[in-house]
Amino acid sequence: MGGPGDPPEGTPEGGPGGAEDEYRSVVFDESFVRAARLQEFSAAERMADHAPAVRRRPHLHRGLTRQALVLVVLIAMAFGTAIYLGIRHPYGSPQGRRAVEALRMTVIPLAPQGRVPGAADAERLYAHSPAAPFEAGAEGIPLPAARGTAHFSDSQVVTALTTVKDYIVRSSLYPEVLTGREVRPARALIDPDQLDQFDQSFDHPAADGRHAPTGWVVRIDPARARLADDRIRVSGSLHAAEADPATLEVTADHTFVYALRAIGAASAAPASLFTVRRELTFHLDHDDLRTRQVQLVTSYVQAGPLACAEDSSAYLRPLLAGQTARSGGPAGTNPYETDGVTPLCGTLAREAQPKV
Repeated sequence: MGGPGDPPEGTPEGGPGGAEDEYRSVVFDESFVRAARLQEFSAAERMADHAPAVRRRPHLHRGLTRQALVLVVLIAMAFGTAIYLGIRHPYGSPQGRRAVEALRMTVIPLAPQGRVPGAADAERLYAHSPAAPFEAGAEGIPLPAARGTAHFSDSQVVTALTTVKDYIVRSSLYPEVLTGREVRPARALIDPDQLDQFDQSFDHPAADGRHAPTGWVVRIDPARARLADDRIRVSGSLHAAEADPATLEVTADHTFVYALRAIGAASAAPASLFTVRRELTFHLDHDDLRTRQVQLVTSYVQAGPLACAEDSSAYLRPLLAGQTARSGGPAGTNPYETDGVTPLCGTLAREAQPKV
């Protein structure tokens, strides 16, 4: 009888015998295979007792996933914020900007009632005139305390005031502007929509209330007079208010006093004082505040001593020490010219002249 590990019909011939064969446990002959009991599971048994060979896919969620929904919401919020900021942009929209007004100007010469007083020392002239307490240069154009309005912040009001002051300094105190050599310092601060009117005024001066260079700047005839003292005396005030929800209005009222000598005269020759009062109204919208430019909408100028008979639209032509006004009034007025303006002239009060 064979052992427990032998095949039913004994050890096969020719094979390695006994327990010494290391492959005995895995090598079977034909009789062992026929004697083995085979059992095959049915399909139902395989499905019940064994894991499926194919992994089931998870059900697809209909509609948006949570991550996609969050992304859509964030994009919608960003888009809405961009639209809101575009509508509420602090400088407004260029498309919604109202039309810029043309400058309306009036220049009134003031004729002296006698000879123009003069002295060799310009400081003496100032000291004996109403300009004695005035500051020199830009110091005479102080900025007022700035307060925000309903639609403009404190900083925007400060920007409006400083921009207007800069224009007044450039158009009234710069020597190159005063003598007619340059207009660019003042022009650089004019709103682009007014540049055509500005340029036409200097290219083709006219006493029509729209195109007088002396309505834009103080411009003294360089063929007649020069500065005898660079320390121009100034006094006046600035005031800012809201013209409408989109516009700040700054009003400026300043008196400038210039010491002048005749062209070619020696430094010891008598000097005289020339006084110019400028009442200006400026508008600044959000675009002007951003670019630091101004819209000059009204300019009311009184200047003397001047002769009423001389045209003061292109240049102011001062009467100098010892001179008197020529007889004759301003240019005639034609009532049939509906687009014309009535020339005006005044008399310079004696108390406005220095007592020397």
